[in-house]
Amino acid sequence: MEEKINFAVVGLFVLVLGVGLIGGVLWFSSGKSYRTVYDIYLAYMNESVSGLNLNAQVTYRGVEVGRVQKIALAPGNVEQVQLTLAIERGTAVKVDTVAVLQTQGLTGLAYVELTGGKRDSPALQRQDDEDYPVIKSAPSLIKRLDSAVTALLTNLNRTSENFNALMDEDNRSAMKKTLADVRVLSQTLAARSAAIDASLVNASRTMENTARLTDELPQLAQRVQHSADAFDRMANELARTGTSASSALDDARRFTDGTLPEIHQLTLELRDLTNSLRRVSSGLEQNPSVLLYGKPAAKRGPGE
Repeated sequence: MEEKINFAVVGLFVLVLGVGLIGGVLWFSSGKSYRTVYDIYLAYMNESVSGLNLNAQVTYRGVEVGRVQKIALAPGNVEQVQLTLAIERGTAVKVDTVAVLQTQGLTGLAYVELTGGKRDSPALQRQDDEDYPVIKSAPSLIKRLDSAVTALLTNLNRTSENFNALMDEDNRSAMKKTLADVRVLSQTLAARSAAIDASLVNASRTMENTARLTDELPQLAQRVQHSADAFDRMANELARTGTSASSALDDARRFTDGTLPEIHQLTLELRDLTNSLRRVSSGLEQNPSVLLYGKPAAKRGPGE
């Protein structure tokens, strides 16, 4: 006779066994969590936290140190998102530690990365108006890129508008004329390239001569200095000569005032003497006997 199988008992046994297995796995996997003590911190984000879920990782320089415990809008400020972070006790959360929202690769799952925090900085403490210590936040890479791209697009749009305003009909006509003039100038320069080359060669020679002259300038300056010194010496000599000439002029003045009158009188006497000698010579020529008999007596006039 076949034994009758009780399917209800079997089903209950399988159910209990499954629950036991699941509980065991959860217990073993979460045993570390039950033994770890967490401290609660707050962080306020000024951007969207899309992709951030409850129990998302909180890492410190890439090391997992906690979980996101709660995500909610900040009380009294709908422009901020309040994150409640459970961080392992003993994690060095400093006053200069910063919370940044990061994204895991292509999955789009977000997590909170703690950065900064110098070794000598004091530990972060709770303020009187907060329930928990508040970690400072910084824009995420996506936020910074979005801001940069927005600013870039704004600048491009402004530049495009300015360019369109600049290139009106009159300016386009002027630009065409300018391009035509540039083409004519290019052709002219190409036709006179030989003359331009010669001018450049001459300019190069001029620069070389100027360089040589510049090298010789110190020597020329030294010569000019020597000439100036010689001129100074000559000026001193002339000054001394002028002094001597002044003394000579004084002597000449004294000679003129005292001696010249005597010389003049002597000249007059010499002239008289010469005339007398001339008369004597003429008399001797006419009557040599005067030397023997003397001068004849003068004839008496009528009535003498």
